[in-house]
Amino acid sequence: MKRILGLDVGDKTIGVAVSDEMGWTAQGVETIRRESKEKDIARLQQLISQFQVNEIVVGLPKNMNGTIGPRGESCQAFASLLAERTSLPVHLWDERLTTMAAERMLIAADVSRQKRKKVIDKMAAVLILQGYLDAKSR
Repeated sequence: MKRILGLDVGDKTIGVAVSDEMGWTAQGVETIRRESKEKDIARLQQLISQFQVNEIVVGLPKNMNGTIGPRGESCQAFASLLAERTSLPVHLWDERLTTMAAERMLIAADVSRQKRKKVIDKMAAVLILQGYLDAKSR
């Protein structure tokens, strides 16, 4: 059995989720405050080791027309660096609207704005990873 790490990579934070050992469900792990690429990668390597991850999924923010803008290019570059540093397969997964969906779910659960800010990226990582797991199981 292998676990998959799901990431929602932003400019200031990285939302992190991990699959269960069966690869059926995604659970939020943490939100990493970005400091430098080196520190970000080092923290991700700790999590990869801790959860015995064999594969990584990075959310790729595409524009609504399917093109890739500056944020998408930044995520692609980060995914390449991650693949190089970890020697693990890294997949890019279309993450259009996942942050908005996460926000709606948290609002529906009556989570305060202050708490939402703390967990939104982790929740988006869960949605990215769950979408990937669901598509893979079909």
